[in-house]
Amino acid sequence: MARTRVRITSLLTLSAALALVTGCADGTGPKAADDARAAAKDKPVVVVTTTWEGALAKAAGAEDVKVIVPQSVHHAPDYDPKPSDLAAVAEADFVLYAPFEPYAAKIKEAAGSGARLVEVDLDNDPAKVRAEVGELGALFGTEDAATKWKAGFDTEYDRLNKDVQGAWPGGKAPSVVSQVFTTWAATLAGATVAGTYGPEAVTPAQLAELSAKQPSLVLDNAHMSTGTVLPDSGAEQVDIVNYPGDDLDLLSVYRNAATELKKAMGTS
Repeated sequence: MARTRVRITSLLTLSAALALVTGCADGTGPKAADDARAAAKDKPVVVVTTTWEGALAKAAGAEDVKVIVPQSVHHAPDYDPKPSDLAAVAEADFVLYAPFEPYAAKIKEAAGSGARLVEVDLDNDPAKVRAEVGELGALFGTEDAATKWKAGFDTEYDRLNKDVQGAWPGGKAPSVVSQVFTTWAATLAGATVAGTYGPEAVTPAQLAELSAKQPSLVLDNAHMSTGTVLPDSGAEQVDIVNYPGDDLDLLSVYRNAATELKKAMGTS
């Protein structure tokens, strides 16, 4: 009986050792768990004011991104941050904001001593987007992810650019009047910018001047629209959206603009 008891004990010890070795080998053991925890800890916590900054952070390789202003807020600068929003800022490694946002001062004040404040240039001009994503990737330590995203962005942007240009009426670049924050959409369309307006409301003098340009399209800022810009000009007005959705997919902004531009030019 004693021998049997010893043998059973030995087998149990051997089984436990094998289980430990197997767990380490398949990535489910204690070391793997420690490595996973360490990797998660190394990933920066990024708090952003809007989905626009959030999309840039995600493109740069950030995975833990918290957005303060809900995407449902039509004009993000009108948002008044709540105490819970400011509490989230205090726990961040990086806080991204735009200088024109009126709550920037509150964000700066709420940022914890360990948080790094990053002022972001919000502009969907492709060159500025590439530069911003590259700089953020360097800050986050996610340069490889940022480089990969930029390569995909270039491919998709070129495709959309050719697609929209293929919809030019009569094969000729359209003449457009654009709100100052949507000129990037004119670039996407390969259009000729005859004039710009905003962000203030168009004055009677500006109305006369812009109408005289006889544009075929008016590219309006969907987030700052004051209605029909050139009501009697015969120009087709296109609402351009600058902010991505809750999925923080910046490319969706360009796809949406391309779709709306093609519709306005008579191509679905």
